[in-house]
Amino acid sequence: GDRRKFLTALVTLDPEALTAFAKERGLSTSDLHASPQINAEIQRAVDEVNQELARVETVKKFTVLEKPFSIDAGELTPTLKVKRKVVNERYAREIEAMYSE
Repeated sequence: GDRRKFLTALVTLDPEALTAFAKERGLSTSDLHASPQINAEIQRAVDEVNQELARVETVKKFTVLEKPFSIDAGELTPTLKVKRKVVNERYAREIEAMYSE
């Protein structure tokens, strides 16, 4: 939401939790990040958190990324903080898509 009209989020998923989720529901593990079931679960979680926040703090849209952020990919510091500049540059297309929908 940096200098934007509303907040968005790039969501990364824990691969182990994602595999367990898929097995519990009999889903294929390929392309789970784009699965309607995964998106619905994330939307429920976002809606729940948004209820506790002020309107300007709420996440309006999100995009699920295929892979989690990592130190090796340069997206996280050694202390696991997100390198915002790297992430903003690497996922600029996904970020812009959330604001243009």
